[in-house]
This record gives sequence, C-alpha cells and structure tokens, in this order.
Amino acid sequence: MVKHIGIVACSAEGAALCYRTICVEGAAILGPHAHPEVTVHTPSLAGYMACIYRGDWVGVSELMLASAHKLKAVGADFLICPDNTIHQALPRVVRRSPLPWLHIAEEVASEAVARGFTRLAITGTR
Repeated sequence: MVKHIGIVACSAEGAALCYRTICVEGAAILGPHAHPEVTVHTPSLAGYMACIYRGDWVGVSELMLASAHKLKAVGADFLICPDNTIHQALPRVVRRSPLPWLHIAEEVASEAVARGFTRLAITGTR
C-alpha cells in the first residue's frame, strides 16, 4: 500500500525539489502518472530564519512540530524534511512527533550500505 507522505518544508526551493522528486520517482516505480499522495506544510521561512540566526533550535523544533501535527491532521502517514539545516533540530522533534520521520542522513547511509559504497561525496554538507 502506498503511504501518504508529509513534507515538513523550510525553504520553497527544498520543498519544491522534494515534491518533484517524489512525483517523478513515484511514476517510475508505480507507473505512468502515479505517485504517492503528498501534502506539504510550509510556515513562513522568516520564522525559521529568525530562530536559526539566533541559534534557537528549540524554536526550530517547535515550528517543525507544528507542521508535523498539521500534516497528521490531514492524513499523512510519515514525514520527511528536505532541509539539511533544520535537521539539526530533529532529535528534539522525533520524541514528541505525532508521526514517524525519515531522516535524510540515515536514509542516505542505508542506501549507501545497500549499494556497497564505502565513501560518499555529498555536496552542500560540511
């Protein structure tokens, strides 16, 4: 059964790329024009940036949790966040989240192991 994906968005660029990837890859797996149900929640980027600029990761986690609750309310089965920066708050979020999360780094690591990679070069990371 195909699950309903909730995207906890931060930037428009990251959310749009994530959404597009889900739709394109979904069609490759599920068939022409088919993809999982997807719902995106995006609070204003200004709210996230205000927290990030002052190093307020509790504030970031609260924004993420607000999105998680809204996405659960509309029927999402699990959550993803296509933003490397706010993933720093994910440990504070997961234990209070109403839904499970896919973690970018954990999923990349799992895929790397499955493919037998021993070194990764990921752009945009430190």
